[in-house]
Amino acid sequence: MSAKIRWGVLGVAKIAVEKVIPAMQQGEFAEVAAIASRDAARAASAAESLGIAKSYGSYEELLADPDIDAVYNPLPNHLHVSWSVKAAEAGKHVLCEKPIALSSADALELIAARDRTGVRIQEAFMVRTHPQWLAVRDRVRDGSVGQLLGAQFIFSYFNRDPENIRNQADIGGGAIMDIGCYPITTSRFVFGEEPTRVLGLVQRDPDMGIDRLDSAILDYPSGQASFMCSTQMVPYQRAHFFGSEGRLEVEIPYNAPPDRPCRVFHSRGDLFGEDIETLEFDTCDQYTIQGDDFSRAILEDREVTTPLEDAVANMKVIEALFRSGESGSWETP
Repeated sequence: MSAKIRWGVLGVAKIAVEKVIPAMQQGEFAEVAAIASRDAARAASAAESLGIAKSYGSYEELLADPDIDAVYNPLPNHLHVSWSVKAAEAGKHVLCEKPIALSSADALELIAARDRTGVRIQEAFMVRTHPQWLAVRDRVRDGSVGQLLGAQFIFSYFNRDPENIRNQADIGGGAIMDIGCYPITTSRFVFGEEPTRVLGLVQRDPDMGIDRLDSAILDYPSGQASFMCSTQMVPYQRAHFFGSEGRLEVEIPYNAPPDRPCRVFHSRGDLFGEDIETLEFDTCDQYTIQGDDFSRAILEDREVTTPLEDAVANMKVIEALFRSGESGSWETP
């Protein structure tokens, strides 16, 4: 294996060609060596524009390439498990976009594939390795806000295009699967616990059937988290954590900008904000960090930062919220 992990990309998804691939190309331990599409011309065009050496007209061809060490899977949600399993069986390590599956049962298939093949597989929640989120977790753990008791999140954007995969219910579209999964994973990350029960309100688009507006309460052993997410609301995002002695506010928690510093605000309780400490994090690209972190796990023969068991736990919370939306009652993940 070379000093850098040689990556192949399945598909020419927008997030891949506009964000992830350019970011990974700036990494110290990752080399994007090939890209595949079911349309050979689209693969070739993407390869040319991004400076990628190889392109393939099928995913199978890329997986058969012995020079590819790892695969990034940004395919639509319903193709995450099947193609990640195929990649694992071809001996490739896999970084798969979130949500990693359509159900926790499907996610368990990936654990079986990982254990059977010996490759590394991880869900691509890039926020988990961003310095601002590591700082939030560390400040909670070291008691800087006292006892963590509550968290609140909002994450929204506007998109009613019926052709967009996020608006197609049968392939895993909708607000919770696309963006609600972020407050779930980050609240679990910072609390360091699993919610014992959840309550959800789900409003569906009358034409497309996807959930377009969701509110949720996650009841943790040591506190409570709540969030609202929407795919048909003004774009906005914030994350707040409240302790017995202070609070933390993440300014741009999920779409952290790669071209300017990120900020987290730490207050000890002054209502007018005169005591606010601003934590500023150097400009960085969370996709570069994610790619290098996963690549280093392979090169150093260590566990990935976020194991698949965490992805299964996140999916169980998502499933429970959908059940709660139907039942109107608390549900257990």
